[in-house]
Amino acid sequence: MQIIHGPLANHFLPLIQRMNALRIEADESVAKVDELAAKVKTLEQENLSKEQEITSLQHKNQMLESEVEKLEGMHKDAKAAADESAQHGTQNESLTRRLQLLEEEAEENDKVLRETNEKLRQTDVKAGHYERKVQALENDRDQWEKKYEDM
Repeated sequence: MQIIHGPLANHFLPLIQRMNALRIEADESVAKVDELAAKVKTLEQENLSKEQEITSLQHKNQMLESEVEKLEGMHKDAKAAADESAQHGTQNESLTRRLQLLEEEAEENDKVLRETNEKLRQTDVKAGHYERKVQALENDRDQWEKKYEDM
């Protein structure tokens, strides 16, 4: 760089100062641009990271929604099975009561059958007794008839 002396020096001095100021400003601007470029790069990396996190969370959300649907289906099936079980329980109680009534009725019918068989046996015994009596009376009659015929 040349140093200018003389009357022109006073004239160029403001221009030189202005150029030096512009150089300093340009250097500061370059530094600022570099700083902002680094900041942009950092923000872009953060943005990419956030986008990946969003994608990951969306996938996880889809998986959880699928799991919720699956669990809701299982809950529905379990509730239906519980309702069916309760219905079977009620039906089982009804059938158990009916079985108990039928067993009681069978016991009563068995008792009546035993009583009827006993009465039938007694009637058979009486019939046998009366048949023997009738036979004896017929024999007596025959003897009487024979006696009267012989007379």
